[in-house]
Amino acid sequence: MISRLLTFWMPLTWLLFVTICAITAGWLPLPAPDIMDYDHQNASPGTMVIMPKETTAEAVPGARNQVYWLGTDSMGRDMLSRIIIGARVSLTVGGTAPLIGLVIGGLLGLVAGYFRGFTESIIIGCMDVILAFPGLVLLLAMGFYFGTNLWTLILSLGFLSIPAFCRVSRAVTLQLANREFVLAAKMIGCTNCSIMVREILPNIAIPLCVYGLIIMALMIVVEGVLSFLGLSVPPPTPSWGGMIAAGREVLGEAPHVCLIPAAVLFLTVLSLNILGDTLRGWARPL
Repeated sequence: MISRLLTFWMPLTWLLFVTICAITAGWLPLPAPDIMDYDHQNASPGTMVIMPKETTAEAVPGARNQVYWLGTDSMGRDMLSRIIIGARVSLTVGGTAPLIGLVIGGLLGLVAGYFRGFTESIIIGCMDVILAFPGLVLLLAMGFYFGTNLWTLILSLGFLSIPAFCRVSRAVTLQLANREFVLAAKMIGCTNCSIMVREILPNIAIPLCVYGLIIMALMIVVEGVLSFLGLSVPPPTPSWGGMIAAGREVLGEAPHVCLIPAAVLFLTVLSLNILGDTLRGWARPL
């Protein structure tokens, strides 16, 4: 019971919490992530300030309390707001890019593992070419021609993830191609397409989805690394990697600017890895 709590429910709870916060960020009582408070730059977590209420004409009597629960960055922007909004970028990249690889790579691996022969040689050869091509060069080229934006990043990372899913799908298909239920389907006259869709595809879906959680964690880390190279979403759009990259400049005087988004990134990636390993262990007997 305790083992299941640590390896399944706790990481799942954290991932749901981060996802819900990212989805409902627009309804939360948080300041805009790009509002700058130059009077409270690099404020410590829990800092409370009194800000005047203003109208379009002039300031009016009255004040309200503003609490920076996680402090502010070097430009006086609220860290909590930026982390929650930045979760949208990290989760979008981490969820959409592996989905592209899962669909395309999974289908290619299914075809290669089932038909074998010349078809397998062509598909695996193409996958080897993609694996041999420097991924950083592709990201630089895509950023140069199409600009550094979220969807360019997703498409590039999704393309680079295709070979990994293709290899997993092919390996599982090779194990299933000679199983009794597949041979029985061939004997009763089912077409190859019907066998792949009805007999093999449901059995490779679970391993691919479990492997997708591992790749999702990897993609979130890759997005953070690319932020240091200027290949992720451009400012002022916040992302966890961009916040970590900006926080390194004030690491000595305000370590929370770098360490807080790094901790959130670490917990999210750790949760995905633990959850993926747990589900893989549960699905192994199948």
